[in-house]
Amino acid sequence: MTDQKPRISVVILNWNGVDMLKRFLPGVVKCSPEAEVVVADNASTDGSLGWLSKEMPEVRQVVLDRNHGFADGYNHGLKPVEAEYYVLLNSDVEVTEGWLSPMLSYMDEHPEVAACQPKLRCQWDKQMLEYAGACGGYIDWLGYPFCRGRVQGKVEKDEGQYDTIAPVLWASGAALMIRSNDYWQAGGLDGRFFAHQEEIDLCWRLRSRGRGIVCIPQSVVFHVGGGTLPKENPRKTYLNFRNNLLLLYKNLSDKELKRVMWRRRGLDALASVFFLLKGQWGSFKAVWKGRRDFNRMRPDFEKDRKENLRLTMVDPIPEVYPKCILWHKPQV
Repeated sequence: MTDQKPRISVVILNWNGVDMLKRFLPGVVKCSPEAEVVVADNASTDGSLGWLSKEMPEVRQVVLDRNHGFADGYNHGLKPVEAEYYVLLNSDVEVTEGWLSPMLSYMDEHPEVAACQPKLRCQWDKQMLEYAGACGGYIDWLGYPFCRGRVQGKVEKDEGQYDTIAPVLWASGAALMIRSNDYWQAGGLDGRFFAHQEEIDLCWRLRSRGRGIVCIPQSVVFHVGGGTLPKENPRKTYLNFRNNLLLLYKNLSDKELKRVMWRRRGLDALASVFFLLKGQWGSFKAVWKGRRDFNRMRPDFEKDRKENLRLTMVDPIPEVYPKCILWHKPQV
């Protein structure tokens, strides 16, 4: 037994996900011998902790007092974890033999890089890239996120077309390796987001402050995706619309903010009509609730916005696509 802290801690945030833990956690432990594996539990009521204690006592548990959501759940779960690198890993990710080595080697050799992600492929169709992260994320000038290998709803088959290491704007929170110093110096994930796009916000802060974000496709994992909320869930629609506006308000320059927000008002209205025509009344209402709550919450983010702008060193950010992906297919 040694008191030396691990270089890497793989931290899985769990909330009532015992089935996913049973399915994927043994593989994480087996394929991550160089790392400490931690489960941070968001006050689960499904027997997750009992199963862990009985079946996988070697996995460290961080037990939280309540469900803090994804963003603050990680903030609380990471506080007692001492490691040079954190790996934030979703419970529904199947890792592969040696998956940590390419990312660790690259990060060790590139101190200017704050965070990275592996290639994410679809767990239930393993030839396809995965929607939530594919081969690294970008954002267009109006705030719409996309990935190498996924633009809007179109996901590509993995044929090695993105096998080069590439700078990106954001790394997927499904499998995010980040230096612990960078995580805390940037303020961690914004707990007010609760869930969805919080990793984009964190990576945008880091990137604007001159730190690098990359995808290391030599590391491969398989992500189930949609394990918490289905794609057309109104709650997910609400969080995505609200948080995307908060993301833009926090991080856009004064020069860009007004013109982007003016255009987004019209595009969000069109999106709500689209949901209505599809008979998705819940999602129609979620768009407008998201916009309303953004306006209500915006004053609480004014201090953060000023701080982000004060610390900005890179403007414009090269990984922000200068056109809109609704009309132009980006080349990345």
